[in-house]
Amino acid sequence: MQRYLVKLMFNINIDNGNHAHQFDEQIRIVEAYTLEAAFQKARNIGKKEEETFVNNENKMVNWQFIDVTDVYELESLKDGEQVYSTTHENTERHSFINYVRQKAMLIQAKSLTFA
Repeated sequence: MQRYLVKLMFNINIDNGNHAHQFDEQIRIVEAYTLEAAFQKARNIGKKEEETFVNNENKMVNWQFIDVTDVYELESLKDGEQVYSTTHENTERHSFINYVRQKAMLIQAKSLTFA
């Protein structure tokens, strides 16, 4: 059995589309004998996680699985080894850099052991 890194994409529809469109990208590890089997397993996971519920603002939320967008075979896992990379294009360079730094600060704030 081999391990694969898979990317699942979901469409999050809030209040029947009356809000900004949201898409959730999930990176997961699945075990399968072939790349094709890993793809199908990832699809099954995505379909099983589709759901509709009412959020805390009393709005209907629908998580719809779109599809699997990437499947990568993981040959070995070594400390510090890159397993995923993506490039973002953004016209607001400073805003994006600030966004990344704020996310890092949130991680540090959740655990005082970084201090």
